[in-house]
Amino acid sequence: MNFPKNEPLVLSIGGSLIVPNGGPDTYFLKSLRKFVLAQVKNGRRLVLVTGGGRTARDYIDAADAVRKKVDPEDLDWLGIHSSRLNAHLVRTMFREIAHPVVVKNPPKTPKKWKGSVLVAAGWKPGWSTDYVSARIGKRLGVTNLINCSNIDYVYDVDPRKDKNAKPLPELGWSEYRKMVGDEWSPGKSAPFDPVASRFCQRHKMDVAIVNGEDFTNISKLIRGQKFKGTVLS
Repeated sequence: MNFPKNEPLVLSIGGSLIVPNGGPDTYFLKSLRKFVLAQVKNGRRLVLVTGGGRTARDYIDAADAVRKKVDPEDLDWLGIHSSRLNAHLVRTMFREIAHPVVVKNPPKTPKKWKGSVLVAAGWKPGWSTDYVSARIGKRLGVTNLINCSNIDYVYDVDPRKDKNAKPLPELGWSEYRKMVGDEWSPGKSAPFDPVASRFCQRHKMDVAIVNGEDFTNISKLIRGQKFKGTVLS
């Protein structure tokens, strides 16, 4: 994968990294800040798209527990607002070098924004923040995206259920989409969401799935070195 310096780096940051359980993970956020500042010092501009994480799941679960048959659109909005809360936290971390407004509408993403860091969050029901990152990447002319998750690879089966799951370093979009299906639902867990996958395949965009806690590995990916992760193309 190629990440030219004249193009912004677009990272979709899984909410499970920001809020894994019981509140924001300040250790991860400090590591993210250090990584981003190093990239900026090296002349990079970055787009950081934040997921909703445990906050989203807790609110979705609460809605389901209190009232059965909650409208999926309402559940999606809970996830969207959770992602926006996380985005405001991340933007606050980079206040001096970040665009002053969190992007909530990908088609209107400013192509020339203030500062070196642009933070984005959930858009509207029906799409995850993976889709937001794909739409922003397309608008900015970026064809290679980085998806930061809590897994090292995409596996042939769920590694949480099968210890013999095999990592897949490379995977075509058609094969990957057979694995995850075509439908998005609030709180759905997949390495990269089905709707975003369909968009990326249509627009010939590639996505690297990497462990978002390993910034040394992510730096290798950006430099074009051998890295641990899965490339969807």
